[in-house]
Amino acid sequence: MSVIVRDDGFHAEDYAGDRIVEIASDTRPDALPDVTGAELVRVAFPAFSDGRGFTLARHIRAAGYTGRLRAAGHVIADQYAMARRSGFDEVEIGDDLAARQPADQWLYRADWRAHDYRARLRA
Repeated sequence: MSVIVRDDGFHAEDYAGDRIVEIASDTRPDALPDVTGAELVRVAFPAFSDGRGFTLARHIRAAGYTGRLRAAGHVIADQYAMARRSGFDEVEIGDDLAARQPADQWLYRADWRAHDYRARLRA
């Protein structure tokens, strides 16, 4: 099973469609598949130390994709703000990670817009 993390906490899987595009972390940005018409794009994170998915998310958004973009796999709570800033709408984690890093740890980072360097420069 898995847990979906959004800005308001943990959720059960609620995607029931079939127009999904799966993207591996080792996909080159210049070789991204066409995601036109996809309802959900799911980018794999095989390890929390593998940040290539953040770059892929930026490229997907820059190409004009406005649908649901999900980071899936080994993303930790400390990376949630980066995931949101790079264009992900949500993060999918396993039940074991959700038990080790409960919702309050993710919610602590949910105010991702207010705590970036640009916000500090504007202050």
